[in-house]
Amino acid sequence: MQKLMDWLEKFVVPVAVKIGSIRWLVALRDGFISTLPITMAGSLATLLNALLNTYPAQWGWTGFINAVAPVVAVDGIVWNGTLAIFALYFAVMWGYHLAADYDTDGLSGALVSVAAFFMTINSNAVLTIAKALPKSAATTLTTAGATVTDSSVSVAGAFSMANMNSASLFTAMIFGGIAVVIYIWLMKKDITIKMPDSVPPAVSKAFTALIPSIAAIYVVAIINYIFTQVTGQFFGDWLSATIQAPLIGAGQSAGMVILVSLLVQIFWFFGIHGPNVLGPVLEGIWTPAQLSNIESLKNGTPFKYFWTRGSFDAYVWFGGSGGTIVLLLAILLFSKRADEKTVAKLAFAPGLFNINEPVMFGLPIVLNAIYFVPFIVAPVINTIIAYVVCSLGWVSPVQVAVPWITPPILNAWMATNFDWRAALLALVNMVIAFFIWVPFVRMSSKVAAETNDEIAA
Repeated sequence: MQKLMDWLEKFVVPVAVKIGSIRWLVALRDGFISTLPITMAGSLATLLNALLNTYPAQWGWTGFINAVAPVVAVDGIVWNGTLAIFALYFAVMWGYHLAADYDTDGLSGALVSVAAFFMTINSNAVLTIAKALPKSAATTLTTAGATVTDSSVSVAGAFSMANMNSASLFTAMIFGGIAVVIYIWLMKKDITIKMPDSVPPAVSKAFTALIPSIAAIYVVAIINYIFTQVTGQFFGDWLSATIQAPLIGAGQSAGMVILVSLLVQIFWFFGIHGPNVLGPVLEGIWTPAQLSNIESLKNGTPFKYFWTRGSFDAYVWFGGSGGTIVLLLAILLFSKRADEKTVAKLAFAPGLFNINEPVMFGLPIVLNAIYFVPFIVAPVINTIIAYVVCSLGWVSPVQVAVPWITPPILNAWMATNFDWRAALLALVNMVIAFFIWVPFVRMSSKVAAETNDEIAA
């Protein structure tokens, strides 16, 4: 055991520390976190729409549907202003945090990132049609500026919402990053316009960012122009099809899900916040999958993904990373150590809301050799069980974003649009984790008692 811990501390911990200190990864994580109000508002609108419209329609409650039609209409407006254009919000926050983390103007970074995003996505709104339009209709549309074929109608210079949702996250991530990096580099090289001290600070700051911003925007424009001329398609469309879609698909593999779950626990054991270190992976791969499911719920279409970002919270990280709420229960029921019981009593209330720093550092679990095995093994087993159950379709996939502080079991129930089977799966996983923790809690009490006896002797 000690050899394993020494090996992890020598080879794994330095890598985790290095990753956690990379500023652009921190900015990427913070960019996703900053969009939480948008994600929650859009998810709430989707959930209400399902409760007030989708299910009542299946049950034939026509009168009820007509009565709540204004509420459903408001939910639609909320959706259009939130998750329907989620990539745009992410582009703003990604550019802001990236520029700010490198000690340059965050607002200018946000503007440059958004400009890069819009230059990269498809600026043609395309409508697919089932059959060719009559000649007169096609002529009318062509005269108005549209391009008409036997299977589609497209309008140039009209951005489609379909190109601004989660499907374009990687476009915002990559080209927003390129543009802001150029902006930062020129700012650091001091290639700027200097204004007299008498000029108001707001005006001076705008002029200072002028040359770096223009240069960054033009570089992205040139890249997109060359790519479109060579391939005949927009860079954003190509990125979504060839990079984002395969990565999200890979996120449905057992190996990747289990590996991330394992790494989170290893990092946390050494006092490094696992979800923060792996935030870019968690948010970049499984958040788009979750947003896709939310959109499928809204549109009443089949879900594409059975494992999303919220799946970890619903079935594995109850009480925080490591499922530590069940450890606290095990300590309260079986521990004979007064110090551990005291910590468990104090940490239980925060643990119900997935805040587990009190137990991580107060018990502690961090660098506690006795608790190393269950802290690693229990979440991995929970992940494997949940993955198998979800992949077989025995529970509904996560399709609603719920606040991370939502208590265990309730989280799974709400996130799956009130599927009682998901709540049962969470409960089963908690029971399994509980029985994994119990022997080690008893061992901790035994070791403490033997230590006290030796001291007394």
